[in-house]
Amino acid sequence: MYRVRVRSVPPVVLALRRFPNPRLTGIGAGLFAALTMFVLACVDRLLFDSSELVYGLLFLPVSALTALWVRPADLVTAPISVPIAFAVGVFPISGGSEGLGGQIMGLVTALAVHAGWLYGGTLIAGLIASVRKVRQMRARRRYVLAQGRGGAGAPASERAPRSAAASAAAAAKPVRAGAGGAGGAGAVARRPQRP
Repeated sequence: MYRVRVRSVPPVVLALRRFPNPRLTGIGAGLFAALTMFVLACVDRLLFDSSELVYGLLFLPVSALTALWVRPADLVTAPISVPIAFAVGVFPISGGSEGLGGQIMGLVTALAVHAGWLYGGTLIAGLIASVRKVRQMRARRRYVLAQGRGGAGAPASERAPRSAAASAAAAAKPVRAGAGGAGGAGAVARRPQRP
């Protein structure tokens, strides 16, 4: 008697499966990241007095979620939209002076000061997107190989009717004159002259 061995799933995997798993388009993932970072920056300004550390630490999981939730066709957009979202979110905590020029200078200064967090989040998004793309390509290759084996590995009894039907269809085709037969390879058929 054979025993069926059932592998138990770790509780961490079960907990992760309960999380939402949306598939966002490239634009949707960019909007998600930008709006989330803007809201988190506003919360950071209200609760933590525009802390750079808090904003940077919150940027890393948002980058990972953006790369995880973008659909496979738009994976390339994740590392592009994450830095844009960082720039949108840093605006409330940039602390620029009055006027448009002061706000722009504050934004540029904040981007320069937070460059480490910016590069870190972009690297996380790029790595996750790359791993997902490699896994997608491997799955596609396995599928193509499985389809190829299904056709080539068919039993001879299934292939025989196809070859018989193909040979019957080839026999039914008209043969060109001079293509073979008694005249040989060099014989050329002449069309009858019309009066």
